Amino acid sequence: MRQDAHLSSNKMVSILKTIEELNLLKDVDTILDKTLYEARKLAKADAGSIFLKEKETLRFSYVQNDTLFRKDEANVALYADFRLPISARSIVGYAALTGETVVIDDAYRLDDSFPYRFNPAYDRKSGYKTVSVLAIPLGSFSERMVGVMQLINAKDETGKPVPFSQESRDYMPLFANHASLALERGIMNRELILRMMKMAELRDPHETGAHVQRVGAYSAELYQQWALIQGVDRNTIRRTRDVIRLSSMLHDVGKVGISDVILKKPGKLDEDEFRTMRWHTVFGARLFLQNTSSLDEMSYDIALNHHEKWNGAGYPGNIPDIQSDSISMSAPKKGEEISIYARITALADVFDALSSRRSYKEPWTDEKILEVIEQDSGTHFDPSIVEIFFQIFDVIKAIREKYRE
Repeated sequence: MRQDAHLSSNKMVSILKTIEELNLLKDVDTILDKTLYEARKLAKADAGSIFLKEKETLRFSYVQNDTLFRKDEANVALYADFRLPISARSIVGYAALTGETVVIDDAYRLDDSFPYRFNPAYDRKSGYKTVSVLAIPLGSFSERMVGVMQLINAKDETGKPVPFSQESRDYMPLFANHASLALERGIMNRELILRMMKMAELRDPHETGAHVQRVGAYSAELYQQWALIQGVDRNTIRRTRDVIRLSSMLHDVGKVGISDVILKKPGKLDEDEFRTMRWHTVFGARLFLQNTSSLDEMSYDIALNHHEKWNGAGYPGNIPDIQSDSISMSAPKKGEEISIYARITALADVFDALSSRRSYKEPWTDEKILEVIEQDSGTHFDPSIVEIFFQIFDVIKAIREKYRE
């Protein structure tokens, strides 16, 4: 009895520590990653996925699989885009519909009396074998349904798939309820930023929600791979990835201060118009002058510096007093004087602009875009970021497809 009580106490301490860590994160994708990772660790699960509720459907939002995916590798599977109806026919749909945790010991031997069925399509496609399943509703204490977390294949000491323990069945709903609050907050943060960008879109039709979602996701993936190469520890990577995704979404928010005549001009800007347009970097940075968080600090940096170039030919340069109305844009930054976050966002933004339709141009082909990016490596772009971009281009394309216009 004492041993069981000690085990329960340790489990509760672990859950409370994880919830505390979740509450420090800001973006929904980072919260999804942390939630699923910690839930799998608590339940000793090999794999899992999270579906978030959107109207009357469940949208696939995150996946992890120790058997199929290499740890911390840029992963195309993260950006799969599909939905399931909230109905009793699927396992996660049933959990969302009823608010009940679904426990399955063998997915291929479901009792015919159950209304839901296991779909083996993913197993057939990937070669994976699903055995045990634990599907937990993600409902906050306000009784709002956020989504469903599905854990797959509890493992014994030898790594063999086994049924989920009674302890996991008891603790995971408690963990899920607390994690749901963090997810709600992350979703709200993302939505607030998208609403800010909708204001910018009223001024500049190019600044769409899909555009900034893509730039944010590109930047997060590029940062993670760069940080892994640099030997940055996992927790720092997670925290920084969390911030850069949101900050890079705000890179062009300063365009709200630019005239419609310039923003909505269908053709190329003349010299005077371009000189005015460059001020959007300063206007954007000014929004984050009162730094109260790491998000403010990075948003300031990216808004100000995402048009600087590796060879020093960018703008706005070193500015002594950003609040002055008589700023002289001279002495551009170059090389590592530009933060890694701004260097990453610069490449993400240019790629998305070239691959998107504009009033004055059609989308460029991938072949043409990659040729230009390669040519601009070492001039416009940091060569190390270009190299990573090419390495994870399959993931970049998956992001573009998920957040298409």
